Amino acid sequence: MGNRGRKATIRQLLLEENFETTLEVLLQLPGRQAVNPLFSFFYSGDERLRWRAVAAMGVVVSHLADTSLESARVVMRRLMWNLNDESGGIGWGSPEAMGEITALHDRLAKEFSGILISYIDPNGNFLEHELLQRGSLWGVGRLAHARPLLAKSACSFLPAFYEAPDPYLRGTAIWATGPILETRVRSLIERRLADNAPLRIFRQMRMTPTTVAELAAEALAFHPRQSEADP
Repeated sequence: MGNRGRKATIRQLLLEENFETTLEVLLQLPGRQAVNPLFSFFYSGDERLRWRAVAAMGVVVSHLADTSLESARVVMRRLMWNLNDESGGIGWGSPEAMGEITALHDRLAKEFSGILISYIDPNGNFLEHELLQRGSLWGVGRLAHARPLLAKSACSFLPAFYEAPDPYLRGTAIWATGPILETRVRSLIERRLADNAPLRIFRQMRMTPTTVAELAAEALAFHPRQSEADP
């Protein structure tokens, strides 16, 4: 099968109703054959296709790392390059994919989690583009929900987004904070409990509608105040 035919096949698979079956089929392909088409779908205007490509990239690269760690590192470096100004492009989907991959693979998480977090660090590799900020916050959040110890340093940078005009930035930053919540930021999140601005967030392999307030309540529930936790 040529590259064009493979891309069309993978696109059709990503849009199938049973996404778990799709992932099983993709894992039967040599990792490198699936990676390039998945990259191209990061730029799709179809929300479902784009996010499923991100999720599939995580599964494919995690599996690839188990058989060829260096090949998986090459993919991670490509994602990083896409976010580099020198690449000449805009790295749509790259921080999300980095978050998904590091959530799924321990070794890659240990090697690349610091770089992922640097994309929300004003003194690091901070991403100025607002849509890329959405992606970097989601990537950090995906890592935090899977591996909170590796994401803990992100709690120093997430509060800067709690007051952002864009509800996607506010809500995603608060969602990302939940598993790594520190006492010093509780009051900042509590201020958003009346923030009913809507957004959609990709969780459990699907887009879910929510509000900033709902995400704030969920984040606070990870570590309730002592008086609330006592029976």
